[in-house]
Amino acid sequence: MEDVLNKTALTVEVVEEFKSIVGSSYVLYDEENLKNYGHDETEHLLYLPEVVIKPRKAEEIAAIMKICNAERIPVTPRGAGTGLSGGALPNLGGALISMERLNSIIEIDERNLQVTVEPGVITEVLQNAVKEKGLFYPPDPSSRGSCFIGGNISANSGGPKAVKYGVVRDYVLNLQIVLPNGEIIWTGSNVLKNSTGYNLTHLVVGSEGTLGIVTKIVLRLIPLPKFDLLMLVPFNSLEKAGEAVSAIFRAGFVPSGLELVELEALQIVSRFVDSTSIPVGDDVAAHLIIEVDGNNMDVLMSEMEAISELLMQYDAGEALFADDAQQKAELWKLRRRVAEAVKIAGYTIEEDTVVPRAELPVLIHGVKELGKQFNFHAVCYGHAGDGNLHIRIKKAGTSNSQDDLEVIAGIRALFTLVHKLGGTISGEHGIGLIQKRYLDIVFNETQLALMQGIKKTFDPNNILNAGKIFDLKQEVISTHNN
Repeated sequence: MEDVLNKTALTVEVVEEFKSIVGSSYVLYDEENLKNYGHDETEHLLYLPEVVIKPRKAEEIAAIMKICNAERIPVTPRGAGTGLSGGALPNLGGALISMERLNSIIEIDERNLQVTVEPGVITEVLQNAVKEKGLFYPPDPSSRGSCFIGGNISANSGGPKAVKYGVVRDYVLNLQIVLPNGEIIWTGSNVLKNSTGYNLTHLVVGSEGTLGIVTKIVLRLIPLPKFDLLMLVPFNSLEKAGEAVSAIFRAGFVPSGLELVELEALQIVSRFVDSTSIPVGDDVAAHLIIEVDGNNMDVLMSEMEAISELLMQYDAGEALFADDAQQKAELWKLRRRVAEAVKIAGYTIEEDTVVPRAELPVLIHGVKELGKQFNFHAVCYGHAGDGNLHIRIKKAGTSNSQDDLEVIAGIRALFTLVHKLGGTISGEHGIGLIQKRYLDIVFNETQLALMQGIKKTFDPNNILNAGKIFDLKQEVISTHNN
């Protein structure tokens, strides 16, 4: 290890300084740990950091960042490693800062319906903690049982309930962050309204760890709905299922969840979790999972019956109503594990498109046609209620989207279609490392220059998650060793 370090800005002396800040047991550089932290859930990609640091508090991160900024050492902040755009991959080597030890729920303020939490808290743990007090934090990514709330902040995550309740940005009131130069600041105030200057809080949410490292988070909460109902509706046409989504909203209904899963994805995940809870016939092309929630069960029952009747106009089959909490949990488990199951089945490339919901049928049809044109097979699923369609791609001999020219051309054609339909190329996964080559489809030079200027203002030495979202011309000392 010493020989390697002496060849780069990350010297043995610098590593000793890291140890003095966080303790020797929390500075790792053995091969096994470097590999463990060198990948996330993005395709099949591996980039080794040179050192992994596990701080416990903001002041330790500040001290680390001061050293890295002075020595021009690249820094990659990392949450749980569940990301799908390569945002936590240490593509330039250097130091990786894991947020796993910043894992406390600091305060649940029931009077003001707020919670203060550290970034390493698992999203579902946070949800369950506030639920015990009759409160609700709606954003719930499919990986909520393992992802960190800090990672959700980084990517502005959504999940199934975004259709009714909004995404992470809609719940963040204030953030404590460590800037690349080591300074600690708060971005806003713990209030529901704030027109005092630029909104730094909303700027940091979704910035993918490129502007600062989040160390404390203040979130607003809402009262927990008393009841929810869930049904599964089969369709013999994928496009008809897409048409039905827009029809539900045009009829005046706002479900708390509206998910689309096409047949092949559902078959794969059913085998993966060994479930027979969903009957799948040969004439079924896709399913919609529809949930409503609220405080009046009679109203919810009436809504579900009306939605079910409406869907008959779109060649829907007989709806399956979840009879109890166990059946609801089983249906949501199937939906939440689709991404994991199809990836194992060979669909290793995922695109996170979003279009106006009425354009879903055109997008779905376009995906299938592009698959024929560019020699890949695709399955579709996702948050149809807000037009966010996840597209999983499988191509023989290809495990990632970075090396295959035909796949790259196919993705560019897909994103061009998405943009033409009024959409954009990421709804909740972020741009990270793997989508940045396509930003020119949705942004012009002026827009990109403004974003790059913001990055340079926060991080003039370009050390924090450099190479994510876009590449700056300004040089950074690379300790890339993979």
